[in-house]
Amino acid sequence: MFKIFIVEDDPGIAGRLREYLHRFDYDTYAADDFDTIKQQFERYEPHLVLLDINLPKFDGYYWCRQIRSQSTCPIIFISAREGKMDQVMALENGGDDYITKPFDYDIVIAKVMSQLRRAYGSYASSAGDRTVSVAGLSLDKERLFLSIGESKVELSLTEMKILDELMGRMERIVSRDRLLEKIWDDQKFVDDNTLNVYVTRVRKKLQMLGIEDALQTVRGQGYRLVPHWEGEA
Repeated sequence: MFKIFIVEDDPGIAGRLREYLHRFDYDTYAADDFDTIKQQFERYEPHLVLLDINLPKFDGYYWCRQIRSQSTCPIIFISAREGKMDQVMALENGGDDYITKPFDYDIVIAKVMSQLRRAYGSYASSAGDRTVSVAGLSLDKERLFLSIGESKVELSLTEMKILDELMGRMERIVSRDRLLEKIWDDQKFVDDNTLNVYVTRVRKKLQMLGIEDALQTVRGQGYRLVPHWEGEA
């Protein structure tokens, strides 16, 4: 049985979420102390987190980063904030999806099912796929590290997803639409500039490993990763 951790300070919403999730045979736990979210996460060991942004003391972005420091489980933000920047920040801080309040509970269930399939079900990577290695460059998708030789850099979840796609299709063009789909299920708020920012950050992480000019922009088509570093490690 999948376990869903609900971090929502409105008891009415938390209660209704639990009710709907129980109908689909999910086990749930609603946070009861908003100062100890990480500790509750560690005790419950959920498969997925539903996380509000507006919380007492620390916001949902903070708690998302805390959870990401030890887990890559799916995190879906649920918030009354409708601004594009709030949704971009949710993604940048490690979120996998974003649902705006007031929401249809059937949509929540569909999003939960989608993320669980991606993480653990028919779309999930097998245990052997948690590390991708190409031409001496190694991507640890579980611990969010990129390394070559003795050098290693830490990645955000979004950076990992981009590199996973590019390394899996080495030297082939990966379209912008494909990368956006890889990063975020609901693309309507993710504009071209957002993806440009993420690609720039991936380039900087590669540069930190001494890899220059490997991530190429193919105008009008997308991006490709070319192993210029091959044989240098």
